[in-house]
Amino acid sequence: MNRSAGNALGIYVSIPFCRSKCTYCNFASGVFPASDHARYVERLIEDLAGARTSSERIGVELPRRVDTVYLGGGTPSLLAPELLARLFAAIRAEFDLDADAEITMECAPGQLADATLHAMVAAGVNRVSLGVQSFVDSEAHASGRLHSRTVVEADLKRLRAAGITNLNVDLIAGLAGQTLASWEESLGVLIASEVPHASVYMLEVDEDSRLGREMLKGGARYRAGLVPNEDTIARMYEKAIERLEAAGLRQYEISNFSRPGFESRHNLRYWQRRPYLGVGLDASSMLLAPGLVSGRDFSRAETDVQSSGALAPVGGFVLRATTTDDLSAYLTGAGIVETQRLAPVQQHEEAWFLGLRTNAGVDVAALRAEFGEELLEPALETVKHLAEDELLVFNGARARLTARGRLISNEVFQEFLDLAAETATS
Repeated sequence: MNRSAGNALGIYVSIPFCRSKCTYCNFASGVFPASDHARYVERLIEDLAGARTSSERIGVELPRRVDTVYLGGGTPSLLAPELLARLFAAIRAEFDLDADAEITMECAPGQLADATLHAMVAAGVNRVSLGVQSFVDSEAHASGRLHSRTVVEADLKRLRAAGITNLNVDLIAGLAGQTLASWEESLGVLIASEVPHASVYMLEVDEDSRLGREMLKGGARYRAGLVPNEDTIARMYEKAIERLEAAGLRQYEISNFSRPGFESRHNLRYWQRRPYLGVGLDASSMLLAPGLVSGRDFSRAETDVQSSGALAPVGGFVLRATTTDDLSAYLTGAGIVETQRLAPVQQHEEAWFLGLRTNAGVDVAALRAEFGEELLEPALETVKHLAEDELLVFNGARARLTARGRLISNEVFQEFLDLAAETATS
């Protein structure tokens, strides 16, 4: 029997449509004509139907069994009920969904029609992520969100009444005009909502968002001059960890907090390097060569977030692929625009910086079994150096980020990227 048969697949479906474009957003999404929706879903269905043939052509395994599905965006809840039904019918036609598969859909508060909610339940959606970002109405509106706190609270009530109780709320620390006091207010409302999962992101300043571009050039549009400084944003993040932990929402990844048993199973697969297929605009996939198998069975509902997610060392390769981020090109047939076969040195690099994102950290014995001493030993020297700088905690068996390490995690991860580059050229 093929050793990879036990691998379960995750499916990510990108839905790029928005009612308004948020100032901080750096995703391939936007305000597009509603007339594009039906054609877009047709293209998704075409991609799903052709995924197995495409995978065989490039020499990677595409398991039939699926244990997580995630519709992200954009605002997937803008799709008409009949389009959602067609999309999920296509997924089920091509793949075998576990009876207890986690099926997540991102929704924008105030943009979830009753008919859409009914279609979601009928399709099997059992987890919803609400892009709230701030419970302070002035902050939400200034950043391009169209909802109010009252609307969010009403949507949470509607979702629970419909039977969807596995709920996530996103917040962003560092929005224009945000203060430590207003951040505390948002945290308090989130905690009072009793959602079992929260995601807290520190504002990213880059040229891929309107707000980021304005800040980089020192402008004033989008209230760029009112964005808190880095120290204040760091204090907001630390306050979130403190208050959410006290409320029973334990941090299990740099940006994610949950009650026991409510960790995002789909997002965990990214950090544990388990296979996923991405379809739609600017979607990424990570697929395995035949014979390369996850070192553990992560399919159980009670996902063990303490495990390492190591792959068995069978000499296969990992393929990463990304689709076009141009909607017009995608609608006219463009698909994957970039592929990369990861050599062992690159897989090893990813094992470190993805594993360190989780509070569980990296299991050294698992990586030694997967990659051997030659790759591991230089990495352990880097780990010891970072531990001396109090960015990691290392007890010889497992490495974890410290609280300070999480605040500057990109700098920590760069150490492993640099190490991989040195190893590849030596």
